[in-house]
Amino acid sequence: MEQETIVAIATPPGRGGIGIVRLSGSLAKQIAEPMLQLRAPLEAGRARFGELVDEQGEKLDEVVATFFAAPHSYTSDDVVEIAAHGAPVVLEAIVRRAIASDARLARPGEFTERAFLSGRLDLTQAEAVRDLIEAQTLHQARVAAQQLGGALAERVRPAKEALVQLIAGLEAGIDFAEDDVDVMPQEAILIALANVRAPLVELAASYAQGRMVRDGITMAIVGRPNAGKSSLFNRLVERERAIVTSIAGTTRDLVTERVSLGGIPVELVDTAGIRESSDEAESIGIRKSREAMADADLVLLVLDATQPISQEERTWMEELSAREAVVVWNKIDMQGTGTREQAIVGVSALTGEGIVKLRSLLLAKLKAGAITSETAMLTNLRQQQAVQQAIDGLDNAITAVGAAIPHEMVLLDIYSALRGLDELTGATTADDVLNLIFSSFCIGK
Repeated sequence: MEQETIVAIATPPGRGGIGIVRLSGSLAKQIAEPMLQLRAPLEAGRARFGELVDEQGEKLDEVVATFFAAPHSYTSDDVVEIAAHGAPVVLEAIVRRAIASDARLARPGEFTERAFLSGRLDLTQAEAVRDLIEAQTLHQARVAAQQLGGALAERVRPAKEALVQLIAGLEAGIDFAEDDVDVMPQEAILIALANVRAPLVELAASYAQGRMVRDGITMAIVGRPNAGKSSLFNRLVERERAIVTSIAGTTRDLVTERVSLGGIPVELVDTAGIRESSDEAESIGIRKSREAMADADLVLLVLDATQPISQEERTWMEELSAREAVVVWNKIDMQGTGTREQAIVGVSALTGEGIVKLRSLLLAKLKAGAITSETAMLTNLRQQQAVQQAIDGLDNAITAVGAAIPHEMVLLDIYSALRGLDELTGATTADDVLNLIFSSFCIGK
């Protein structure tokens, strides 16, 4: 079915050396050619140099136009991309000319949505486009690029094929029971279901890591005043981000900075020293510190190596023992009355001693040590829920087979498992889910 031709600026807002306007649809070439004076006609797969002209034929800019003929384009429609200098007024002029010639302004994510609807991308690949655009670390980009290449769909494919084969065998036994077609024995069905379930359970377990890679985590740095939290914060972000003085209580508000730790985005939060205070501003900061500690995915408790551990600090350590937390001695370069405990890592925020060891320990706490070349993982809740639906369907089928339920009823559970895998890749995804996914894309992609 022929679709409307859509147009949008495909590069980020603002000024730049280059800006690109993308048209997609059956009229893309017809709309683009009148506004361009090219040295050679548009030809599929070729970049053409020329000039952008206004309605009176006056030159506005020099451009490079590239034509991608259907179905060999990103959207599987005819696509024309016009690269001009990145002046917003020029790019907007191109868009206005296109709209005046029967194009329509594209919705957010509509180019990628068309790629999905045409079958060029499955839904996991379409989601990977957004993840790649939003990547903040090279590891995030690497995972998204692998997903864009179909790594997740390829990992699920054997399980889906095995399910279809099992369904075919059961359907044949039901439909042709009177024609001497053997009914699949109970043991064979259970083995087939278990073989499909095992890799899906392993895939579902990848969600914790995939979510961490995609969204990152929050780490709160907490402790008593003047323990060196801000100095350690600056050492971890590798620049003077937080104010450091010898006066206790300098930090009165939360200071945040995003860093990459082993490819995982980590939002570090420097907090106010926790103590009893009559100062209103400091008290507010201490309350925020406690809230940050409660909300953080990982807590870094900083102790002063020149001071003995207080009873309050021991209470914090007990409370944090049930959570993801790291306790660190700071100021180990200084002499003091503190008694070192071997279970606690020692560092000097001033000299940098022990920082490498601390990073390694934090990395282990983040479970980033499990990061390998395996990048086919679940990275969002929708994907996790789809795989869980498949596992639940298989579990119900296994229970039904064990209870000698008729195969017709067992098939209902197996079909439910298959629908879960179809929803993962987008073969049977509801329109409202698709609208929610693509509306989160930027315009022009």
